[in-house]
Amino acid sequence: MFGRIARRYDLANHLLSGGCDFWWRQRASAIVRQLQPERVLDLATGSGDLALTIKRHLPEVEIIGADFSPEMLEMARRKGLQHTIVADALALPFPDRSFDVVTVAFGLRNMADWSLALREMARVLRPGGHLLILDFSLPPPPWGALYRFYLHGILPWLARLVTGEKQAYNYLGASIEKFPSGAAMTTLLEANHLALERALPLTGGVATIYLAQVTPR
Repeated sequence: MFGRIARRYDLANHLLSGGCDFWWRQRASAIVRQLQPERVLDLATGSGDLALTIKRHLPEVEIIGADFSPEMLEMARRKGLQHTIVADALALPFPDRSFDVVTVAFGLRNMADWSLALREMARVLRPGGHLLILDFSLPPPPWGALYRFYLHGILPWLARLVTGEKQAYNYLGASIEKFPSGAAMTTLLEANHLALERALPLTGGVATIYLAQVTPR
């Protein structure tokens, strides 16, 4: 699916989020900068937007963009992301304790096994390392109902106009509805060697940044 929409992926994201995704990535990058990492893995990097934003803020840091889609990685390289690798998030091709920070933007929600993916992220983090998750979430009432209408009734048709692939975005609303938040996210992280440090709702709760630290095993 992502290979089919790779060429218009960025345009679709910017239009369908009303441009908010630029700001969301800036907030995520600012948090990563505060952590002062030396080595960062951007998992499900897609076309490289988050990795490149972090690189602009931290030019001396080594950043590797990993994704299962070669087509998306080609887009990332064209945009200037130098270090990329085709990788399965459920079986990362890196040794234990390889990174200070792992980031994943709009990717964990799409993975087949959230727990296995999180355990892999925890495995490749160094002691004291951090995981940053940026993903869609459901805003609280009364905006939740309006947002659901947009997700299920409007967004797939807009996506079809932009990408020509309505089916590629039909899954989005359902995946956001199912994705854990609040106490459920805390429980999911804790079950997989990660402790939530903070959750930062963005744009009224349409998206959320979760920052977690790897716990001793």
